[in-house]
Amino acid sequence: MKLVIGLLTLAISLPASAATVTIRADDWFPMNGDPNGDKQGYMIDMATAIFTAAGHTVDYKVMPWERAINSVREGKFDCVVGAYPEDAPDFIFPSLNWGMDGTGYYVNNASTWTFTGFDSLLTQKVGVISGYAYGEEFDALIRSRPDVFKDVSGTDALEKNFKKLVNNRIDVVVESVSVANAKLKELGFNEALKSAGTNAEKAPIYIACSPAKPTSKMYIELIEKGTETLRASGQLKDILNKYGLQDWQ
Repeated sequence: MKLVIGLLTLAISLPASAATVTIRADDWFPMNGDPNGDKQGYMIDMATAIFTAAGHTVDYKVMPWERAINSVREGKFDCVVGAYPEDAPDFIFPSLNWGMDGTGYYVNNASTWTFTGFDSLLTQKVGVISGYAYGEEFDALIRSRPDVFKDVSGTDALEKNFKKLVNNRIDVVVESVSVANAKLKELGFNEALKSAGTNAEKAPIYIACSPAKPTSKMYIELIEKGTETLRASGQLKDILNKYGLQDWQ
């Protein structure tokens, strides 16, 4: 849904010519969701507000995360949303993040397992998503133990993992707490599955743009200025309220 910018004129110089900014990611609600839904995700709403005010339009679609990263890296599209720097260290990132993300560990309600550190995962079959960055130490563990960590891909990768968990095909699903909570509610799995722990620390998440496109630097400058203006004007609060979220700063 394109946001109406009548409430606010962002303090951004209009470009010489309008462009279509292409954004790709997998479904990671509430950061980004169904491109055809009434709630596309707060990061898409932020991007739409910022780029529309600068005279551009936004073309947002979902695809498997690994393919989104590779396609934006090659310059086929402009930006991804919901990225950690570890996902794509060669991408151009803004100085301001678009949220703070914590990782949770989810199990069947009948399970007695609890997360006590990465070593505790090694006794389980653990569902992860192909191409995701979970942190340097955890990513190395995933690569070294394919017998433990079972990855899936696709635009519905998290849904696949939760359905495998409900059907006892895996023991644990690793996912962002806010994303997992939204997906469990959507799937109606709140009574079947539960949290078995979270990481103590949270990490910043971003919109990030292609290292292969000369327009990326300009887009990142718009994002940085626009994020500050959205926050100062109160429009960021309005966007986050739509998703039941609060500003991370």
